[in-house]
Amino acid sequence: MDNGVSAGSTASTSTLGHIALGLTLLAFGIGNTGVIDGVTAANSVSLAMYLGGLALFVLGVLEYRGGNGFNGTAFAGIGTFWFIWASGADGKVSADAAGMFLVLFAMLGLTLTAAASGGLFGQGVYGLFTLSLLLLAIGSFADSGGLAKAGGWVAALCGLLAWYGATAALASWPMALGKGSRGAVAAS
Repeated sequence: MDNGVSAGSTASTSTLGHIALGLTLLAFGIGNTGVIDGVTAANSVSLAMYLGGLALFVLGVLEYRGGNGFNGTAFAGIGTFWFIWASGADGKVSADAAGMFLVLFAMLGLTLTAAASGGLFGQGVYGLFTLSLLLLAIGSFADSGGLAKAGGWVAALCGLLAWYGATAALASWPMALGKGSRGAVAAS
């Protein structure tokens, strides 16, 4: 795909995957910030399990089948993260175990950040995802609500970025994609 063309002029599993990622991160992030009275991260469990987990995993498998190994890895890996997070969100694990879980999936995020192309919309989304997980992990280890809120804000920003990239793809808004479409949020 050339840099000067619109960002993905047709709907695709990639676009749907980034919408699922964006909405899940936005709900999870807002829940961690505490900005809406009575809304916590635990309120996003159903969304995380089914949209972020199950749907994203299935979209990852479809991306693999379609030949896009990067998005297949990203969607299936992050879908696994959301499904496991939602399954254990009721406090069955210690804060240190939750922190370790977040660190392990931050490593996946770091891998995706390093491998992504597409500039801001590729590396930006996965870089912010990684940063949010690291902040949440450190907050979990240190029992710091402030770090959890900071991680929530970064997750919400990441969700908005993923959602915007997918919206731009569906609306055929022009945006520079960088070289190739592998890993670009708005790629086909």
